[in-house]
Amino acid sequence: MLDTVPLQSRFLEHADHYARWSGLAVGIVAAQQLVTMESDDITMPLVFAITAFGLCAVGGVLLGDALTLRPQEAVRTASLAPRLVRAHVPPRMTPLLLLQAASLATLLVIGVVTASSDPGRIGGAGRVMTVTCEGIRTSLGPWPGLYYSGPMFAALAVGTPACVWALRRIAHGPGNDQQRRDRAWAITGAWGLLVSSQVLLVVLMIFVALTENACAGPLGAATIVVVCPLGLLSMFTFGWSLITVVAPRAVDDEAAGNGTFDDE
Repeated sequence: MLDTVPLQSRFLEHADHYARWSGLAVGIVAAQQLVTMESDDITMPLVFAITAFGLCAVGGVLLGDALTLRPQEAVRTASLAPRLVRAHVPPRMTPLLLLQAASLATLLVIGVVTASSDPGRIGGAGRVMTVTCEGIRTSLGPWPGLYYSGPMFAALAVGTPACVWALRRIAHGPGNDQQRRDRAWAITGAWGLLVSSQVLLVVLMIFVALTENACAGPLGAATIVVVCPLGLLSMFTFGWSLITVVAPRAVDDEAAGNGTFDDE
């Protein structure tokens, strides 16, 4: 029997997958190009690469959600209770991602406040932290001052509102709970890639700066003890987010097994 389903419809049925995977692929290619660009600063290309990868992942997921086919049949409403965004996002991972985002914002603000100019570079403001080591002023870097944190703040300012808007649109849009949950998990995973990758980079910068020599002192040692577990957590959430973007249903079988979906 010949397949009578139009080619366009068959493509749109899987357009969200193609868009998500394409966003990741474009992000990887863009990151490779940016990280190898010529620069007198080895850290800034890495900042651009991480930021570009996260934004491409978010853009791919948002594009895939926009291309997702909506149900054409009449929508049946089982309840007048309002749909909440938190009912569709990952219940365990979302608090961790929010904690990471708050930690990232805190680290970036602290980095901006404590950063100083690099005396060895023209236009080196916000690249290093200056400390006194045995009576001598010493620069520790790379430090997440405004020079490095600017692109990160910009990426969060663009990606976070876009993801929040998409989650609200999904929660109040058509489709059954499983479909909405799959789409919400994918968007949460994309935002998780953006946040966790930047947390990893900031933790790496702080770790390298404070372990470069023995000038960091007890406060530097305490900072390392605090940020290293955050880096390990970010590695875990980065892996989870990547898997979720690739296949969001694969990580959300529990709710389906409990039979908690209503018939919207």
